Amino acid sequence: MAEMTVELVAVEQRLWSGSATLVSAQTTEGEIGIMPGHEPVLGQLIEGGTVSITSVAGERIVAAVHGGFLSVTATTVTILAESADMAQDIDVEAAKAVLAENSGDLEAIAVAKGQLRAVERA
Repeated sequence: MAEMTVELVAVEQRLWSGSATLVSAQTTEGEIGIMPGHEPVLGQLIEGGTVSITSVAGERIVAAVHGGFLSVTATTVTILAESADMAQDIDVEAAKAVLAENSGDLEAIAVAKGQLRAVERA
């Protein structure tokens, strides 16, 4: 089975790294799916987007990502997010509370929506 090396990195920490068979991410150009041998590409991640990784063991890793970039070569995918939250670490009630407040803080609203999307996809 073909595989690629994947790293999911936020400004403050590496969230996940390993071998994978599939990566999907939401970019400013739309959702992109990456498999081993994909053409090189550089994409800008959307605010409040998600990244899904399928490891070679079949594990599904999902994270909410908030801005940043996706860099793809024939053998590696590097996701450099401004900030990110692993789906299993997201406080769903807190994200829903941010949306309920409707405070006008567009960045906080985008982050909360991304967090809820990540939990749904996990």
